[in-house]
Amino acid sequence: MNVAAPSIDAQLLADVLSEIAETASETLELQDVFDRVATSVRRVIPFDNMGVVRLIDDARAVLHASTVPCQGPVCTEPIPLTSWSPRMRPRSGPNPRIEDALIEFDRSFFFDAKALEGGVRSAMWEPFRSTDTLRGGVWLAAYSPHAFTDEHQDVLRPIAALLGSAVEHWRLWDIERRRRDRLDRIEALLSTLAESLDVREVFQRLSDGMQQVLPHDLACLTELDMRARTIRISALAGESDNPAPTEAVVLTASELDRRIDFEIIHDIPTEVPPDTERQRLIISSGMRSWLRVPVWLSGEVRGGLSFFHREPSRYSWEDTEVAIRLADRVGLMLSHQRLAEEARVAAEARERAERLEATVETLARELESRGRGRIIGVSPSWKQSLLSVKRVTASETTVLITGESGTGKEVISSLIHQGSPRSGRPFVAINCAALPEQLLESELFGHEKGAFTGAIATKIGRLEQAAGGTLFLDEIAEMSPLVQAKFLRVLEQREFQRLGGTRTLKADVRVIAATNRDLAASIARQTFREDLYYRLNVFQIHIAPLRERPEDILPLAEAFLEDLGRTMGRPAAGISKDAREWLLAYRWPGNVRELRNAIERAILLCDGGLITRDHLPTMAASVGAAHFEATNGSAKAAAPIPSEGMNLEDVERGMVEKALSQAKGNKSRAARLLGLTRAQLYSRIEKYGVS
Repeated sequence: MNVAAPSIDAQLLADVLSEIAETASETLELQDVFDRVATSVRRVIPFDNMGVVRLIDDARAVLHASTVPCQGPVCTEPIPLTSWSPRMRPRSGPNPRIEDALIEFDRSFFFDAKALEGGVRSAMWEPFRSTDTLRGGVWLAAYSPHAFTDEHQDVLRPIAALLGSAVEHWRLWDIERRRRDRLDRIEALLSTLAESLDVREVFQRLSDGMQQVLPHDLACLTELDMRARTIRISALAGESDNPAPTEAVVLTASELDRRIDFEIIHDIPTEVPPDTERQRLIISSGMRSWLRVPVWLSGEVRGGLSFFHREPSRYSWEDTEVAIRLADRVGLMLSHQRLAEEARVAAEARERAERLEATVETLARELESRGRGRIIGVSPSWKQSLLSVKRVTASETTVLITGESGTGKEVISSLIHQGSPRSGRPFVAINCAALPEQLLESELFGHEKGAFTGAIATKIGRLEQAAGGTLFLDEIAEMSPLVQAKFLRVLEQREFQRLGGTRTLKADVRVIAATNRDLAASIARQTFREDLYYRLNVFQIHIAPLRERPEDILPLAEAFLEDLGRTMGRPAAGISKDAREWLLAYRWPGNVRELRNAIERAILLCDGGLITRDHLPTMAASVGAAHFEATNGSAKAAAPIPSEGMNLEDVERGMVEKALSQAKGNKSRAARLLGLTRAQLYSRIEKYGVS
């Protein structure tokens, strides 16, 4: 039976609690003042020894403070909870008091045996929590049996709460201390990174320096290619069970999505299924734990930094901050590496640009002398397009020219060819929109005799015609999926076969493609291959529509006036002020081609005099509207549509007949008047049976 003890005075208890709170607040290291804390507790509960146990996790604890002198790892290192017998083991609820340790302790457990060796006969435990999480507890021990009562247990509860608060403050402080210490160690590694702009040269030493901060058996830096959807190992430190792959590894869509966030795998064999090539490689490494964080460069995820360990559950979310800090420093280093490379390339480019400047000027004069068209324009966007031409002319790079219909994409492609090393070889153009699928395939690749009905002889295609020179593919977005797949092989393998043939031919051509469509939208609609787009879009030149560069309208009009007046044999006297104002006010949906057609039409109408507003199209809606005015001889706003309606095909037929009549049967000139290609004009002539 417990020995009866006098009741504890409430005021005394309040004084003791105040003393404990004041003492514990003097320092974060509770052990430094623990003897004074114990003295205060003895005023309300007699005991011989006292201690505080702090739980690390569900399986381990550490002796945080004690009145018993302690030496060795058992006093500072984590202790498995299995070192206590179930009767004595720290738990969330109050353990039943130990009334007689000789009977209740189990000497087969380490701490039970240590307590008995120290003379403990009775003990009492009270847990403490933080935000409903068990953080540890306080124990009292006495050398006599039956030393504690229910009242002692009640008094120990607020004491444990106070000491638990002090332990929690220390725990939070210790987390922040260790965090700062680890981050400081990362900053100390910056000198290693600064020794070279190539991270591969210092990655092993970087890994060695990280061992104390983030222990690992394998460290890996990968490079991400979002377009190709692959990753490639760029640096490695440590050894795995299998050699690391040297080729790029293809990622799935879900793997790509996860690249922007960190990953923690506690046990690779049980958590990573062998579903993808990447996952199978990770499993075969022989590692158990894995921590991966993204490497950012210029606001994009450009790779990943991974740490592996052969033991399971070695990494936690606290480790991610350390890994992210290092990844940020690696990303900064890669950025410097890229800037250095760009500076080197820029210096070389400046030298080439100086040589190309003269080449382009010579080319412009040559084109002018040949009458193929002058390089006319003063707007910033047009000059930017010419600057892009200068940058790419001397290389063999594939070029994609974008811009609305009629902006001069073929002129730019010809300019690139004439300034390139291939200028002395053929420049072959093909309009992908003007030919049906089979005819385009035959025209592009050629065909063997008997390849299809009507193939009475072998025909070489445009690829062979352009051998050694440049192939210009206009309206590339109109190419059928079948032809796209075949042409992709030309870009990738530089070889092809004629239609119906078996012999593989080499494609020694430079490819320039042009389109007036949004290829990204075509890819989304699955009408244009994404891989072909990436092959074509190595270097893109965009030509702004004429309405966005009004500075070029009048210079172009004057040039067309001079050129067309000479070729048509009836030059105009000039362009009046009101005509110039209209030219600048009009939106030009047909761009330069429409402007040329409008000037050609005005030359015909002015009979050698001054071109006035009356000689120019009245409606600003479209080329068709302007020609509708010309057909009706009106210089005013278009008449309203009759209430009984009208037949659009009759209107279009009339416009075709009028254009052919005005051009005196010259189909090329008639097509220009209508703003059509020759192929489109022929299609309408056949459709309406126009003779």
